[in-house]
This record gives sequence, structure tokens and C-alpha cells, in this order.
Amino acid sequence: MSGPEALLQSVFGFPGFRPGQREIVEAVTAGRNTLAIMPTGGGKSLCYQLPALCRDGVTVVISPLIALMRDQVRALRAAGVEAGALTSGNTDDETEEIFRALDEGRLKLLYMAPERLAAGGTQVLLRRIGTTLIAVDEAHCVSQWGHDFRPDYLRIGELRRALGVPLAAFTATADAETRAEIVTRLFDGAPPDTFLRGFDRPNIHLAFAVKDSPRTQILDFATARRGQSGIVYCATRAKTETLAQALCEAGLPAIHYHGGMEADDRRQAETRFQQEDGLIVAATVAFGMGIDKPDIRWVAHADLPKSIEAYYQEIGRAGRDGAPAETLTLYGPEDIRLRRAQVDEGLAPPERKAADHARLNALLGLAEATACRRQVLLGYFGETSQPCGACDLCDAPPETFDATEAVRKALSAILRTGENFGAGHLTDILTGNVTDKVRQRGHDGLPTFGVGRDLSRPAWAAVFRQMMGRDLVRPDPERHGALRMTEAARPILRGEAAIELRRDTVRDRAKPVVKALVSEEDAPLLSALKAKRRALAEAARVPAYVIFPDRTLIEMAEQRPGTLDQMAQITGVGAKKLESYGAAFLEVITGAAPDAVHPARRRLAGRASGEVYDRLLAVQADLIRGAAGTEKPLSCSAALIAKVAEQRPRDLDGMERILGDKRTERFGAAFLGVLEDG
Repeated sequence: MSGPEALLQSVFGFPGFRPGQREIVEAVTAGRNTLAIMPTGGGKSLCYQLPALCRDGVTVVISPLIALMRDQVRALRAAGVEAGALTSGNTDDETEEIFRALDEGRLKLLYMAPERLAAGGTQVLLRRIGTTLIAVDEAHCVSQWGHDFRPDYLRIGELRRALGVPLAAFTATADAETRAEIVTRLFDGAPPDTFLRGFDRPNIHLAFAVKDSPRTQILDFATARRGQSGIVYCATRAKTETLAQALCEAGLPAIHYHGGMEADDRRQAETRFQQEDGLIVAATVAFGMGIDKPDIRWVAHADLPKSIEAYYQEIGRAGRDGAPAETLTLYGPEDIRLRRAQVDEGLAPPERKAADHARLNALLGLAEATACRRQVLLGYFGETSQPCGACDLCDAPPETFDATEAVRKALSAILRTGENFGAGHLTDILTGNVTDKVRQRGHDGLPTFGVGRDLSRPAWAAVFRQMMGRDLVRPDPERHGALRMTEAARPILRGEAAIELRRDTVRDRAKPVVKALVSEEDAPLLSALKAKRRALAEAARVPAYVIFPDRTLIEMAEQRPGTLDQMAQITGVGAKKLESYGAAFLEVITGAAPDAVHPARRRLAGRASGEVYDRLLAVQADLIRGAAGTEKPLSCSAALIAKVAEQRPRDLDGMERILGDKRTERFGAAFLGVLEDG
């Protein structure tokens, strides 16, 4: 075989290696176990494709996405390299051709998904074809607590041992913790040759913006880049569809993509994005890992990513050709609440949740940075740099101010209200706004009432958001997003530390009026109610509105019923739905399962006869052994008491027709007294 440098020119047409590639290629070609962490767009694939051509035998590439495998096989074949992919998307003819090439010894690179490793005959096949090297793309997928975890990646270490061949692992998103996990799971803890390429992608311009009519912000950003290919990442499948439609209505060519689409529709979307110039795709994070499109000119996030690693991987899909590319990430308080809740409500052990909160803190630190973003980003990955001159904060340095007093006032309001409220209500207290809620809870008598009139409501909203971003306060998912203070805030509260915030984010700005479904205070609870509705709808395999329409959930969020009687007063909650779903939604609202209620009483929930039932039950308890407490015990069934409450007999004869003579003698007069009072 020819040497790597000769093949680099003759097969791939590159005049030389990119920085950092040569050392990795030499290690892999020499058959040494290798771990390479390289930025997205840094030329990872060449670092295993080129050694495959230099070595005897077949190189097996484990890759997580069919689209990625197909793209690389297509590019290799176009370069005259025999390569194939065994995927679930293959036709019978394609699979037959791959096996023929393997049998004839022509195939140099065989791609397969990690799920194929679970098939019984895979190891036999790989031995038979003369596998001499395993390459693992997106190796961070082996991390069990990572956002891209693929369980079948855990089989790769076993495959390496069984075949007795070297392994080369590649990823763009491995922090120190994930790198250690890769070494443990893929290399049995024996340190491989490790290469940590610089993470800087200087051609990518970094920018963040606080959400302020986010759809308009995305449309403006995309319109200014009309004719350029771009990706808009969204947190939900539904948002990809609505945003793609809005882009089209604005005259921009756009499609949507998410994991809930049919496989053929996803493939068609991938093909269109690959082939059409200037096309925009609004997508969930399911899109992109397998797209090797070099001329993506911009990436926007309509919602805050899950972590700084996810952010870096996703923006790295722009500008792979080295030409200038731009990014924009929108974020706001709701994003922070959502990401915190996802960590807190996950199944991870406490130490993992703490690590995930730390990762989120790093991303929020980048979002709320007061100086060069690239310095903050690279610092997370252990690198230093000078101010980059290619981020929004270098373009227009923000003005900061001493916010110590404002933060102390906010923390005082949080603590004096028992850490039970969100930013909206706290802002009412600080600005002296006497709402019904403030008056009902007596918060207009607090020492902190009105002490923050020097800042406007938008300014306080920005302070609270930056406090969340600095992890001084966290939304409590068990209290529907109420803010609680963290240990990091105590030095500020005690006057032992100062804090600066960005003034440009707390200036009053003319903003378009956006009518929300509910107030900011009730939004977290509405989200929780919708999540419960979605779970029930999926379990019953019915549309969500069959459980309850939005209007009903909005009323629940605003009224916050605490009992089944109160729940029955909510619009859209009939007897059958109360019986089927009332307890489940009450538990979401109150945080605890409601007390068990007899079916006869539950049927009366929300009606006046329900209160009468309760009073009859109390009277009966006093008379079970008679007025003197010495008689033989006697009681009425729940059904009989419910019948009395509903029919309301006017005299003892009517009571006797329901209860019979003995029970009427014991309870009749007292029951009639309850009915007369009611």
C-alpha cells in the first residue's frame, strides 16, 4: 500500500493534512488504539478512512446514523474507494453487492450501525471478512448519561476484544468526564493514544440573544441571509413544523425534520437539504449528526440547547468548508426552567444530576457572558485564547453595572415569601404592585415590598433571568417553577461578595405585545398539566384534546383547584372525566395524591349535595352509638347518605322511605336538621 501522504493527494485530492490530522493518521495506521477529540468539521472521517486504505484487511466503521453512513460511502465511492454500508435502509440488491465485494476482497471500509452488533452472526461475519481495524464515529454515544447515548455502543468494547484488533474512536464533544467513560468502555480502561485537537472554529461567528418575539427574531435572521443554507434547531417536533411554515410564508425555502416523521419523509428531507442550495431546515437535534454538508452558512437555535457540548456540536455543522459562518442562539427564562426540570426530573443518580446542572451552568454562563464568548467557550474545554473579534460581545462590548444591591433585594423577596413564588409575583412585590395575589397573601406588608421601584418590570425580569443563568436561583420543579436560592447566592446575600450584570439586557425596550396563554406565574404549572395530558393521551392512544382541551388546562392552572369538589367546577371537567382523570391532575397541581374518596361521594363532587353529604357524614359519626353514646352501633352506607343528600326528604316519613325505620329513628331528626340548614 502507498503511504498516507501519497493517498491523501491521489485519492482525496488534498495537498496536505489539516493541523492535527497527521499525528492521528500515523497512530491509527500503525495499529495503535487511538482516541481523537476533534471539532466538528475538523476532518475526523479522513483520520480513519486514510489508514483503512493503508492497511491490509477491512476497516469496520461503527456509525450512529444511516444518513451519515450513506453520505460517506457515496463520497468514498466517488473517490474510487470500495466502501459499503449494511443498514436497515438497504435494498436486497445493495446488501447482496456488499457481500459480493467482501467475498472478493474488494471492500476496504464497511459501515454498520451499532444496533447490528446485537445480531448473533455479526462477529462471525467480521472475522470471516478479515477485519483488521475498528473505527468508532461519534464515540461520545457510549456515555450512558450523555444526550446522544446509544446502548449498543456498549457492545463495541466486547467486539474489540473478540476480534483482537485495534480500535480508533473519534468524537467532537467529549469533555474530560466523557473521555474517561470512553476509555473505560471501549478500551477497558487502558489509555489509548489520545489526541485533543484545538476546539476553536474561528470562522464561526457566535451570538446569543434574549427571546423577544422569537419567531420574528428567527425570521429576521434567516431573511437577512436569504439564499444561504441554514439550520434552525427547535426543542419540539411541533415547533419545527410551525417554524418551517412561517419561513415559507416569509418567502424563504424551508422544510421541517424530526424523529416522528416517516422514514421515507426523513430521507427525502435529508436529500433535499443536501442537494438544494439555500434551503433552510427547521429541525430537532435528530437532524445534523449525519449530514455532511460543507456549505451550511448559518445555524440558529430557536430554543436553548441542552448543554454546552450539544451547543458546540450543533453550531459546528455550519461552515465546515472553512468559510465564514454565523450562529444565533435564543434563550429566555422558560428555557432555563425547562432545562433545569429535565435534569431534576430525570432518572440519573444525584451525582449525575449535579454534573448535568454544572454542564447547563456552563452553557448559561456562555449565554450571559459579559466578555468575549469564544474565550468562555474555549475555556470550558480547557483552552485559552485572546478576544476573538468574531462574536456579538466583541462586536459591541456590553456595559455592566454593579447589581449587588438588586440581587440582594431579589433574594430577600424570595426568602421572605418562603421560596414559593416565581419571578412574576416577586417582581410585583419588589416594584410595589398590589395585585390580588399580593394582597391575599399579605405580601404588601413585607419589608421588601416596593424596595425595587428603581428598576422597571423588564429590568427585573432581566435580573431574575441573569440570576438563573448564574445559578444563584433555581426553579423548583416540585413547586411548579417557584424560585429557590442556591448556596452560590449566600455570599452575595450576606454582603460578602459583589456581582455585576449586563446593563444592556436590563434597559427598557419597546417590545411587541405577545399575548401568552397564561401569566408567567402560571406558565410552569400549565406546562406540567400539558405533560400529564400528553402522557395520558399516549397511554390511551387518543388525541390530547380528548383528555381535556387547552381551555380546561388553562383554567386549572389559573384556579389551582385543591380538591375534587373544586376540580369539578373547572370548565370541561364532567363527572366521567373527574372520575377518570381528576386525581391525576390534582396530584400535578397540589404535588400530592388526593385522599381516597368513596365513589358515592365522588359522584357528588362540585355539587351542593356534596357539602351536604359531608355534613351528614359528620352527624352520623356523632350518633353511631346514639345520643347518649351507649346504644348498639348503627350506621348508614355511603350510598344511603348520598341518596339523602340528593333527594333531601322534607320530613321523617320521607327519610324513612330512604333509610328504613331503625336508621330513621337513630338519625332522622338530625339529618333533617342538616337539610334545613343547607
